[in-house]
Amino acid sequence: MARSDPKSTYLDPAISRYLLEHTSPPDPLLEELAEETRRVAPEWTSMPIDPDQGLFLTLLTQMLRPKRALEVGTFTGYSSICFARGLPPDGTLLCLDVSEEWTAVARKYWEKAGLAHQIELRLGPALDTLRSMPAEETFDLAFIDADKGNYPNYYQEILPRLHPGGVILVDNVLWSGRILQEEPDNPSTVVMKAFNDMVVADARVTSIMLPIADGLTLIRKNP
Repeated sequence: MARSDPKSTYLDPAISRYLLEHTSPPDPLLEELAEETRRVAPEWTSMPIDPDQGLFLTLLTQMLRPKRALEVGTFTGYSSICFARGLPPDGTLLCLDVSEEWTAVARKYWEKAGLAHQIELRLGPALDTLRSMPAEETFDLAFIDADKGNYPNYYQEILPRLHPGGVILVDNVLWSGRILQEEPDNPSTVVMKAFNDMVVADARVTSIMLPIADGLTLIRKNP
């Protein structure tokens, strides 16, 4: 998605532009989806992931070759397309979202991308959906990009379902720089600071925080 205001606000703008200029651009379908999202949801233009992040998700998925992937927070489908494009032919992606309106856009573009047969959507509060899953429903790769207040809950529900060596990706971990506030001025910042501290202290995983877009943490479940 072409942006004049990249999410990586912690970088010098010239560096941000240079990085984007030396990253493969999104294809016409993703550009079309980005434009439709801006048109139908102008008040939510910051919600979709950035193009460089989308490419990273595709490349990582191609390298990991997960048979079963999970996305918590789908919106209009940009990130789900990036994930699904990286799946092996027999791989599937389960998307959890609460909005029928926004995921209707996602469904349309899954069809356009020829990926609908690999993507399943379950509507409803994601935490309820996760907690209702049978124990044998497990995943190789997961992406958390939803309501920040539930990040710790999503993490704790997903990690036991992740195969050893599996990966969780978590978006917005730098929270537009607010993560550095010593005395946070809103509840979401408090939760995000606590979440980041929890992950780095969790002996069950190995994690690294990457300066991509608004911050992306890559978490691998230890064997």
